Amino acid sequence: MTINCKGTLTDLSAPAIMGILNITPDSFYDGGKYKDESDILPRTEKMLSEGATFIDVGAYSSRPGAKHVDETEELHRIVPVVSLLIKKFPDIRISVDTFRASVARACVEQGAAIINDIASGNLDREMIPTVASLQVPYIMMHMKGTPQNMQQNPQYEDIVKEVLYYFSEKVAEARKAGISDIIIDPGFGFAKTIAHNYELMDKLELLHNLGLPVLAGISRKSMIYKLLENSPEEALNGTTALNTIALLKGAHILRVHDVKEAMECVKIAEQLQISR
Repeated sequence: MTINCKGTLTDLSAPAIMGILNITPDSFYDGGKYKDESDILPRTEKMLSEGATFIDVGAYSSRPGAKHVDETEELHRIVPVVSLLIKKFPDIRISVDTFRASVARACVEQGAAIINDIASGNLDREMIPTVASLQVPYIMMHMKGTPQNMQQNPQYEDIVKEVLYYFSEKVAEARKAGISDIIIDPGFGFAKTIAHNYELMDKLELLHNLGLPVLAGISRKSMIYKLLENSPEEALNGTTALNTIALLKGAHILRVHDVKEAMECVKIAEQLQISR
């Protein structure tokens, strides 16, 4: 299973790690840590040296209840960072975490390789046609509503069936537009209760029915720290446990804050599968 990143095939038959670089002031875990070059470059270099295949750069905080950031501000935050990273690390594969077509286009023009859209085109009707025209891989995430209202009493009759149906429709739309490489993300923590999140994790292997790479993004999220009654800062152990479960259920990409620990999960999961 491969995706085409800037003309180079990236093999996902072995799990890959996507390191998170939040350049927002209010992200739930690392908001405000990476504001300028002196913070951003060492963080990126560390993640790459620890084994990250992708670096996911985001300038719009999508945590529940986060403040809305306008398009101009998002562009102002993210485009210079993408340009900086491409200059410093020419072979880097940057994923851009945005739901806006204009931001996607501007970042790909600077050298970004993947678009990671929390809304699967639902918050900007130009996103899917834009990604198709750019011919880059597209990560489609499941979410209801917006980051500002998504956690206001989310309800499902059968969350797994509804997520599968959602992706069957969105993938068909993306294919019709001409997008070749699609990755699906069930959206842990987005418009879901703790019970919803764990039901999705328990049945994560069912997403393989879609025949597409699956990304799991659970790093330090509230589904961990609320259950364990601690904090994002104390949620690494729980993250490692869930990352391992996700890998054993066939996740192709882990999106994480802690690359070294996630790479250890991959090594252990691969050894388990070798021994079967």
